[in-house]
Amino acid sequence: MNRNRLLNAELAHAIASMGHGDLMIVCDAGFPIPSTAWRIDLAISPDVPDLETVLTPIAASFIAERVGYADTLPVHNAPLLAKLKRLFPDADFETTKHETILAEMAAKAKVIVRTGAFDPWGNILLYSGVDVPAWFSKPGVVAPDYYARKMKS
Repeated sequence: MNRNRLLNAELAHAIASMGHGDLMIVCDAGFPIPSTAWRIDLAISPDVPDLETVLTPIAASFIAERVGYADTLPVHNAPLLAKLKRLFPDADFETTKHETILAEMAAKAKVIVRTGAFDPWGNILLYSGVDVPAWFSKPGVVAPDYYARKMKS
């Protein structure tokens, strides 16, 4: 049996398939997922599962270098933004126009994970990163400035 807290086989496979810079979108129940996208549909009923329930095991298994969200989220759904910052404390955060997430970013995503969330602007962009200490810990290797703050002693 898997020791990991993430039991969904397809979601675990998706995370294992991510390369540096690849995009995973974890979205709410109403997100318009393109028919060509790799879709992992976890939605069962309204708010089941909710975003936090899905994002928590993803955060434990996935290195998010950047986390993106709609530019309207800080004003219109501040509690969700607080959860994102708690779940992904080492990530860089960036805003994107909501319309851009729905169209352009959905087309660029390697995988889109649909939750049952009824959360306004609940469409989260997770950009795959690297385990900085693992990549830059060999003798003589120097982490660039943008990774230096992620080096743990």
